[in-house]
Amino acid sequence: MTKPKVIVGLSGGVDSAVAAYLLKKDGYDVIGVTLRTWQGEDGEESRCCEIDDARETARIIGIPYYVFNCTSDFDRKVIRPFICDYVNGMTPNPCVICNREIKWEKLLYYADLFEADHVATGHYASVILLDNGRYTVKKADYAEKDQTYMLYRLTQKQLSKTIMPLYGYSKKEVREIAEKIGLSVANKPDSQEICFVTGGDYADFIENHTDRIPAEGNFVDEQGRILGKHKGIIHYTVGQRKGLGIALGKPAYIKKIDSEKNEIVLSTSADTGCSGIICKSLNFTGIETPAVGDKLRCHVKVRYRHPGQTATLEMTDTDTLRAVFDGPVRLAAPGQSAVFYDENDCLLGGGIICEVI
Repeated sequence: MTKPKVIVGLSGGVDSAVAAYLLKKDGYDVIGVTLRTWQGEDGEESRCCEIDDARETARIIGIPYYVFNCTSDFDRKVIRPFICDYVNGMTPNPCVICNREIKWEKLLYYADLFEADHVATGHYASVILLDNGRYTVKKADYAEKDQTYMLYRLTQKQLSKTIMPLYGYSKKEVREIAEKIGLSVANKPDSQEICFVTGGDYADFIENHTDRIPAEGNFVDEQGRILGKHKGIIHYTVGQRKGLGIALGKPAYIKKIDSEKNEIVLSTSADTGCSGIICKSLNFTGIETPAVGDKLRCHVKVRYRHPGQTATLEMTDTDTLRAVFDGPVRLAAPGQSAVFYDENDCLLGGGIICEVI
């Protein structure tokens, strides 16, 4: 029996290419789609929509291929909020927002047009249906490539239509498959940057795309004493140690960015941990949204590379919770996502850090 039709998001990288190949090999009716999200003034494509590589992949695999323009929606829903957050002293995760608001939203839209049953991506994770009737995302078998942190904002509808074929593969195995079938992207390096900041300097990108450029301000210590001048808060993030542009005679790191006062608080303390965080803009996957006052034990990651820490969550409002960690957590930054996992490495949900406590 012929398997269902599936729309695969092809970025131009090796992961989505092998995902498409595996699905076709397994009997699915596969259609490749690239969402053009951003293009620089020099014509350079985002690392998430390198069309020439994606088109060549589709040709080699032998699947139909289409390109759809999403640049205006991407600018409005991802780039503008990214710039606004940095101007306000936060450190955002644009990929988290893009996954829900652009990639899945658009892929599902085109799936409806093509009368496809599913959408698929090259993420290292798996979508599962829990006994409670809710869909969630489980960590990949190979922890070094796990990408669940970036997927916690997906809706139940989006997850119910999603296939992730790479959950059981290592990156080495994926590259070997790509090389075996003759894909030119087999050894293409992974992107280590924000997809639309191709030069790697997000402060330069912000300065080139907004008139709201924060002025120079003061570095202050934890007692509020002025230590020197900073060059504008968009150049700094909480937890940063290098490139501060100030010499204090001993190591220091950024403890807080106060956009209202245009101040950056430096600490020379050896204790860089926090005991908890406040999160808003919550989205729950594996469970229904808890009621106000409910408490929950779970594992929390406060950044993509964070190994995680056990914590107690308490809902303090309908869209606000407090997470108190069992031990100190380093480098939690307002604007970043905090993502919650159960004991089986499945997503419970997550939210945006608005305060470190």
